[in-house]
Amino acid sequence: MKNTRKLIILDRDGVINYDSKNYIKTLEEWIPIYSSLSAIACLTKLGYTIVVATNQSGIACRYYSLETLDAIHKKMREELAKVGGQIKEIYFCPHAPEANCICRKPNPGLLYAIAQDFPKAFPEATFVGDSLRDIQAAQKVGCRSVLVKTGNGTQTIACNKELKGISIFEDLNDYVSNLRLKSE
Repeated sequence: MKNTRKLIILDRDGVINYDSKNYIKTLEEWIPIYSSLSAIACLTKLGYTIVVATNQSGIACRYYSLETLDAIHKKMREELAKVGGQIKEIYFCPHAPEANCICRKPNPGLLYAIAQDFPKAFPEATFVGDSLRDIQAAQKVGCRSVLVKTGNGTQTIACNKELKGISIFEDLNDYVSNLRLKSE
């Protein structure tokens, strides 16, 4: 059991780094959204624990290997460390959509795993994502959810009018700035 009081759950592609319709398959294709790195550094300095919950079906589709995914995550952590940010854990679903597994968002399996690892913090956690499936996964476990317009966020807003009550921000940095204002 990991002990923390403030927990932020982030989707990866479209929130931390630029997304691609063709998957992020190589180290070179993983391009950070630099304002997101700064935002994560700010959250780290404010005492938040940051974890990632990400669908990575490219593994099941054989677009990239688990070793490549590990290398991408190592690069992400290194880039964050340069600016003072830290991701505590990365939870990912390697399955294809047609596998109908519990861990692929919008199913809540990844969030159940996070809740098990962070039981004290999870009831107050916020999930920041850029797609309807992120919001749906959060709602299934009673987690607060935030939508950012980066990645698929703008398209998600345009195609889903039922997002009433969901906080929407320009990007992760905008959300963190708002969070800081509320805590001051």
